[in-house]
Amino acid sequence: MSNKLLPVVTILLGLASVPLVLMYVYLLVDTFTETRAGEWLPHAFTLAHWHFLWQDLPGHPNIWAVTLNTMLFASTTTLLVVVISSAAAYTLSRMDIPLRGFFLGGVMVLHAFPTVTLLIATFLILQYVGLYDTLPGVILVKASLELPFGIWILKGFYDKVPWEIEMAAIQDGASRFRVWREIVLPLVRPALLPLGIFSFLAGWSEYLLPQVLAPGNHAQVLSVYLAGLIADDNNYDMATFKAVGLFYAAPVMILFIVFQKQLMNMYNGGNKG
Repeated sequence: MSNKLLPVVTILLGLASVPLVLMYVYLLVDTFTETRAGEWLPHAFTLAHWHFLWQDLPGHPNIWAVTLNTMLFASTTTLLVVVISSAAAYTLSRMDIPLRGFFLGGVMVLHAFPTVTLLIATFLILQYVGLYDTLPGVILVKASLELPFGIWILKGFYDKVPWEIEMAAIQDGASRFRVWREIVLPLVRPALLPLGIFSFLAGWSEYLLPQVLAPGNHAQVLSVYLAGLIADDNNYDMATFKAVGLFYAAPVMILFIVFQKQLMNMYNGGNKG
């Protein structure tokens, strides 16, 4: 991009961002203030809209138990995706296994399937194995749906690692597992952190799977908790709903601010057939 156009593009992007920034500022202010009906400006500071942090809302589970469920759901999904993807992608990239092309094509096909098309089959399987309405059951389903993306991304990074490095280690007597763990895996580390972050965010924001496959309060996550607030006609409170939404979004914003540079490395690996 020309240096002359850079200030113009920056100004245009800044102007386009103004409504979004104002929306978030108003959301933050509105959760800590009281505003009279028909007025725009708040007239008093209050913490009443955040009372869900120390007092259970009527008809809803404890917010901290729900937050713990959400953290377990997102973090365990992340761990499964990163560990399994790193091993499966290495196998598809380096080893001449039977039906390798079929597996690579299958990974792409599975990634293309919308979640909603698999719900009925997934529901029946979880009921059959006794994992319906449990957090482990939803974690396994979510991790399996995220695996194709992780495998394909990491395969691109593995493809860029020179063969000579591995061959030298194997000729020196190292096993294939040791070569992968001690030599190859550190070389693709720039992809592991972004993949872990994306997997965590995918688990943190998931709504459909927990709502359908774990509807009970004991396995409820924040996305389902938030949807329950807006659907509760008996205890409807828009200000509290906004506060819970801000509470729900805070970890995502913190993760993006802290790891935004690492997230940009996600697609640097490329793909090779």
